[in-house]
Amino acid sequence: MRHVRRAPVKPIEPGPGQESVWDYPRPPRVEPVSERVVVRLGGVAVAETREAFRVLETSHPPVYYLPRAAFVAGALDPAPGRSLCEFKGQASYLSVTGGGVTAERSAWTYREPWSGYEMLRDHIAVYPSAMESCEVGGEVVQAQEGDFYGGWITSKIVGPFKGAPGTLGW
Repeated sequence: MRHVRRAPVKPIEPGPGQESVWDYPRPPRVEPVSERVVVRLGGVAVAETREAFRVLETSHPPVYYLPRAAFVAGALDPAPGRSLCEFKGQASYLSVTGGGVTAERSAWTYREPWSGYEMLRDHIAVYPSAMESCEVGGEVVQAQEGDFYGGWITSKIVGPFKGAPGTLGW
């Protein structure tokens, strides 16, 4: 079998007030977010908080975790499937409903997160690509490319970002 040599990843140099995802740690770090975080679906806010966490991992845009209590009543329903994160443990999936629209299997949670990630218990992450919009500090985020990681891209972070075709081996 022929070995294909990949070009090294060249991180984008962050500008003033920006972060490079290539400076994020592995294993990931969890940190609190005091900015207002809003998730909208079906023309309504299904969640809003100033008490979210973001998970920072090398090459990934941050994933935001909102307290379950930040979601409006009836917005979350269990969905089929599970996945395993080598750091955080077993994830369970949820569907999100707002304004008469349901995004199936568009959120996840760690019911019993592993050691070091306990603060994520009772917190929910959503795929921004499945929502009408997600905002951090008033800025509408862009979804991380691909359908696996669920990162939130703002103007405050630079990549390149893992997730697009051809990047899974990074």
